[in-house]
Amino acid sequence: MNSWFTVKVKYTKQLENGTFKRVSEPYLLAAMTFTDAEARIYEELGSVIRGEFVVTNIARTDFHDIFYYEDSDVWYKCKITYESQDADSEKQKKISQNFLVSARSVKEAFDRLQESLSTLMVDFQVPSIIVSPIVDIFPFTENMDKEISRRPMDEATDEGPVSITGKPVFSAPGSDIDDEEEELESEIEDEYSEN
Repeated sequence: MNSWFTVKVKYTKQLENGTFKRVSEPYLLAAMTFTDAEARIYEELGSVIRGEFVVTNIARTDFHDIFYYEDSDVWYKCKITYESQDADSEKQKKISQNFLVSARSVKEAFDRLQESLSTLMVDFQVPSIIVSPIVDIFPFTENMDKEISRRPMDEATDEGPVSITGKPVFSAPGSDIDDEEEELESEIEDEYSEN
């Protein structure tokens, strides 16, 4: 199951006035693990950011849903609360959930949140709406689940060990792996040739 991760990236950014400034920007992306999140941010930003960039922080982030509207690039973090009855103890308990909504203002974010959650069967309150520092969001894509250069078993060959690039793996010069295999083969031949 994919989770949302906030990944902070530090790099040198060219500002509108032409000067350069070292910035740290958060991005939100869907990934399975922290390692996947790091690999995916390098994949997503590698062609966008000029020069080097460094991942400074990765944190699992709890967003129940994200509502994207094409007319705005500003993200608002909206918190809703509602009461639910616990099935075991039959007591009322307060539940909080966070949502992200793209909008041009706080009022528009509130209206869009109300519209998006209009099918919710409980009455809810919106205690806070704040501007989120998130620069961009990279949601789940179908090709995230495919491994690099993975071949089906029926295409496998007996070429020996194969790397993830599909090329044969060779031991380094001077290692004993090749020598041990040759010695083993010669011992087997000697045992059978004596009989």
